[in-house]
Amino acid sequence: MNPQAKEFVPQSFLSRNTEETVLNGGEDTESLGKKPSVTGFQESWEDNLVSNEEKAENTKEIEDNLQSLSVEEAPKKRDEQSSEETWDEEEYEQRTRTANFDTSTRKHVNIVFIGHVDAGKSTVSGHILYLTGMVDDRTMEKFEREAKAKNRETWKYAWALDTTEQERAKGKTEECGRAEFLTEHKHFTILDAPGHKNFVPQMIGGATQADIAVLVISARKGEFETGFERGGQTREHAMLAKTAGVRQLVVAVNKMDDPSILNPDGTWNKARYDECCEKLLPFLKQIGWKPQDIYWIPISGYTGQNLLEPVDPAVCGWYTNGPLLKILDELKPPQRAYDSKVRMPITDKFKEMGTVVCGKLEAGVITREQRLIMMPNRVEVVVDAIFIESTEVDKAEPGDNVRLRIKGMEEEDIRMGFVLCDTDALVQGTTLFDAQIMLLDYKNIICAGYSCVMHVHAAVEECTIEKLLAQVDRKTNQVIQKRPKFLKPGMAAIARISVAQPICILPFKEFPQLGRFILRDEGKTVAVGIILKVGRTSTIE
Repeated sequence: MNPQAKEFVPQSFLSRNTEETVLNGGEDTESLGKKPSVTGFQESWEDNLVSNEEKAENTKEIEDNLQSLSVEEAPKKRDEQSSEETWDEEEYEQRTRTANFDTSTRKHVNIVFIGHVDAGKSTVSGHILYLTGMVDDRTMEKFEREAKAKNRETWKYAWALDTTEQERAKGKTEECGRAEFLTEHKHFTILDAPGHKNFVPQMIGGATQADIAVLVISARKGEFETGFERGGQTREHAMLAKTAGVRQLVVAVNKMDDPSILNPDGTWNKARYDECCEKLLPFLKQIGWKPQDIYWIPISGYTGQNLLEPVDPAVCGWYTNGPLLKILDELKPPQRAYDSKVRMPITDKFKEMGTVVCGKLEAGVITREQRLIMMPNRVEVVVDAIFIESTEVDKAEPGDNVRLRIKGMEEEDIRMGFVLCDTDALVQGTTLFDAQIMLLDYKNIICAGYSCVMHVHAAVEECTIEKLLAQVDRKTNQVIQKRPKFLKPGMAAIARISVAQPICILPFKEFPQLGRFILRDEGKTVAVGIILKVGRTSTIE
């Protein structure tokens, strides 16, 4: 088993005016005057969540969730980058292949690899680990021998993250593999998400912790079409990543070296690359991705071309924007809430010389011997030790994926989705909340009483739509009808939702990371939404 790769088990929308309209009985009919949206998604809901005067910095996280943009723009090839920019290949390779350099000066970024099954996500991730020195030559030779013995030679890089025998035998990732690598300016934690539709919940768990998503698509004849046009996971993964709050997307067009698409002279096929990009871009814009936040790159995950070093111009003379690791290294790091109160959803827990909890620290700083409250149980715990990967550290900062050894609470009393909080800033548990939801195309109709599974940060709970409080016009955000009897795909509505067990959530405009959710049923994504009000104080009758 690769010691660097660890199994990881993870467990808009409404304006203030519209919200008050519902609360006060629907008297206000002022239109908010938004553009028409593409079928199935709301345009600029985030612009109507709060008034302009109230748009604090954290509400910018709403950034085009479920936004519908025009579909006329052609895919960008990133030619806007300066042609005079120098790229020292030798220096970059020397810096990135050193596995043990200091991480203290590097920005920590969580990156999730998503896409349809067999697109090559694990191969790309594993090859990056090898190229950056996180998997040594001896380990890779071992993977190669073992893969060859199973007649799976092309899977050798994937085995850096697919560590279980079941995953290796099937060649399919089932849990979110986790590892880390370093570039010149950043310290990345990889979350390698499963691509099969049966493992979408695991993919959601990875996406909710990610800052950047790499959408891996296969350029091989038939594979892109299967993943994107025939009910594959390319569409759902891209939509779920956006809904989960990922801000930047890199589209890696993989398998450009496949014989089915190579030019007769052996060069990479620009026409096929453009075809994939041009089909994918309108959909990405439709679900809320801004073109300026999407980066496109052709790669070969198996040969490593255009991962660490620029692709040879003799192979691909039409792409000049640098390799994947350069793009990732130069992406703007996310803003972190260093001065905020501690909020850390629990994604895993186990016993190891005491109680250990895992999760991404969303806000605040945690230090050793600090006293925190585990919500919703209201149990005070003391931080005994802090680990980032295998290294014990003195403190954890926002964005860090950490393991905390705590005193004061037993492992069996903790559930995934619990939240560690500062003692003076508790995230209250609740079983009832009001939310604005957007129905997707899976269910023909839903009514009050409909039950499904809710994914909110690290929590996964059964939920029931207790009441449909109002249908909201997707163009204007005005209330169309109070207490509708049912909803159909494409409709936006305010609903009261209950959950079986208390969950720690906050209104989206107060803390987006704990205020967005996904509803799934029978293996399909039914709706996405944001939380408006928490608890029984939100009564709308």
